[in-house]
Amino acid sequence: MATPQQPLPATTLPATPPKALKLDTIQGDILSGLPKKTETLYFFQIKDVAKFRKDLRNLIPHIKTASQVIEDRKAIDDYKRGHHGCEGHRPALIPMVGVNIAFSHLGFKKLGIDDAKLNDSAFFAGQRVDAGQNLLDKGAGEGANFSPDWEEPFKKDIHGVIILAGDSHATVEAKLHKIKEIFGVGLGGAKDSIVEVTTVRGDARPGDQSAHEHFGYLDGISNPAIVGFDKNVPPGPAPIDAGHVLLGETGDALPRDPWMVDGSFLVFRYLFQKVPEFDDFVDRNALQLPGLTRKEGADLLGARLVGRWKSGAPLDLTPFMDDPELGPDPSKNNNFHFKAEATFQKMCPFAAHVRKTLPRDDLERLPGFSLAKNRIMRRGIQFGPEVTKAERSAKKTFHGRGLLFLAYQASIVNGFQFIQKSWVNNTGFPFGTPEVPGVDPILGQGPGRDIGITGYDPNDPKAVLKLDAEWVIPRGGEYFFSPSIKGLSDAIAASA
Repeated sequence: MATPQQPLPATTLPATPPKALKLDTIQGDILSGLPKKTETLYFFQIKDVAKFRKDLRNLIPHIKTASQVIEDRKAIDDYKRGHHGCEGHRPALIPMVGVNIAFSHLGFKKLGIDDAKLNDSAFFAGQRVDAGQNLLDKGAGEGANFSPDWEEPFKKDIHGVIILAGDSHATVEAKLHKIKEIFGVGLGGAKDSIVEVTTVRGDARPGDQSAHEHFGYLDGISNPAIVGFDKNVPPGPAPIDAGHVLLGETGDALPRDPWMVDGSFLVFRYLFQKVPEFDDFVDRNALQLPGLTRKEGADLLGARLVGRWKSGAPLDLTPFMDDPELGPDPSKNNNFHFKAEATFQKMCPFAAHVRKTLPRDDLERLPGFSLAKNRIMRRGIQFGPEVTKAERSAKKTFHGRGLLFLAYQASIVNGFQFIQKSWVNNTGFPFGTPEVPGVDPILGQGPGRDIGITGYDPNDPKAVLKLDAEWVIPRGGEYFFSPSIKGLSDAIAASA
């Protein structure tokens, strides 16, 4: 494990030039995120190893790299500015699809690839086992015999996932059809080298709810900036070395096999959200403070559960009233540290989701401490329909909706698993507080939810709010590794 480092100042890059990243070999979703309005995840098992290796070589030219994603994003920006075509006679979006691929430990085992130097116990165990041991998902049995309450396909062995992100269902479906042809899927006999386990699809929410998750809060704000990749970093948490996301880069001190370099671990979680029930909870428990209407009291309670207002504005900057202009402004919406709140919850509760998942100066105020090794790069997208009138009236969920949670990191043990186990599910975190914080009310799993949370009432930090329901339900997932193009070509695909 790398030695903890003193964090850099929020917008300061190293005095010496960082190691140049090989953007032509890093898969595109990791550092920048594949541009998308829709995304399909195709989970598969490898049926014929020898044929799969040959077929994979034919897939590699379709895989988007980080450098190609940079080009795509520039093309999108130019298109939005109207540099091409004639307004009124062109489609709203550029037809575009990005493809990436990742493998589970079971997939590498099936391929006969030695992945020991990935050195990640969570990856080796797989998420099905980890769900019971560390994540505290509901289910039956113990240890290796644990069976989570997941959708049936995710209880099966999954060898890999192909990610397809694009502008429309039509363009993504066309690309998926081409990929199936590459692997012989649907051709029958010995021509298919993989079999489908399941496919899930996510879509950006419509209109002004785009980039907001289904509870209504602006999502994806606090991804870490990467030294040597991100330019003009806005104020906020310090940039982190690339080795905390990419194996073999600065900040990753573990020995790796050459094919592992510039790859990243991918966590997938299939998270269902009970939106009418969440809305009903904040309405029933609306904060009754002088000058607030019932709706304003409900909005304030929701913001104190999340740690941000629906606009994205953090409580740490605007604790009692939303600021719709600050919320979506990247130069402001992440520039806070909890520094003034080390021992009280007036502004932001200790249990608030954004504080549980990125505690900032709750930990980094400790001498020499850095959260860099715990940072993750989130790449999720929403799925399912908007809440219907019938659901709102009944205050009950009738249709499946939620988040396809995807996140990259150089260590699942230090990243996603640690965040969920040691922070989100831990009733005593942050440590050393005058009141027991309770679990993360949004993502917290396990018996800790029965205790409730403190700090929900800014005027009475000791008051306990009972969490009488769960609003985010895990229904599947797996741990993967996303190799570089060089790793795919040199070690995983058959040689030409």
